[in-house]
Amino acid sequence: MKYSSIKDLYAKVSSELNTLAIIVAVVSLLLAIALPNTVSATHSWNNYHWARQANPFTLKLSSNLSTNWQPYLITASSDWSQSSVLDTVAVTGTKNPKTCKPTLGQAEICNASYGRNGWLGLAQIWISGSHITQGAVKMNDTYMSKAPYNTVAEKNHVMCQEVGHIFGLGHQDESGADLGTCMDYSMSTNSQRPNPHDYEQLQQIYNHLDSTTSVGAIVNTDAASDSSDLNSSQNWGRRVFRSKSGFVEVYERTYKDGSKLISLVNLADHQ
Repeated sequence: MKYSSIKDLYAKVSSELNTLAIIVAVVSLLLAIALPNTVSATHSWNNYHWARQANPFTLKLSSNLSTNWQPYLITASSDWSQSSVLDTVAVTGTKNPKTCKPTLGQAEICNASYGRNGWLGLAQIWISGSHITQGAVKMNDTYMSKAPYNTVAEKNHVMCQEVGHIFGLGHQDESGADLGTCMDYSMSTNSQRPNPHDYEQLQQIYNHLDSTTSVGAIVNTDAASDSSDLNSSQNWGRRVFRSKSGFVEVYERTYKDGSKLISLVNLADHQ
């Protein structure tokens, strides 16, 4: 094909480039729609999970909380129940919040002034194999009643995160970066609730069924029978993890029958 002038050639090339750009844009849009999220969640807590024979399962969150903490548990329970694989129900507890002794088949949720022991929040799970048999969450009012922790946003953050650990979730990030989830360590007001990655991770953790159940069930183990003071790090066993940021520590205590107590500690003083 011949062109009468350089101007005509330039116009033709420009037209073809514009058409190509439109085609690329359309293809990119179609790929974005077909693959809206190619980043998978990767914050399972060592594959710990509740044994169950069907999804969704319902886990009792037994409230041994003071009146001012109750709304935060209700919010966390409602938010986590948006998951497609689990539901939670907050029920009235009967435990002394100072000791917060666990109950097989469910989670005990407590707050008290546990003293200047270094931890702001504590999530503990008792496991047999990789199955969680009971859980306990403790909010330390010695710190939570004072700045910078005594805000609505931070109490939502801590409650949501500690309850999330009871399902087998780890942290999305431990550096202090704001990822818009309660499973990070930012003190941003964006970090009060789960985000889509948290729900995705729950789907991955619970994408299989078990032959038995530990939800609402009595699974007797040596770990579950431990009556020592579990507010004290002296009874948590050996430390197996400390984050580079100093925000997080994990302890593991193994009993004679192989069952374990796992304690995930949210440090208040980042010591």
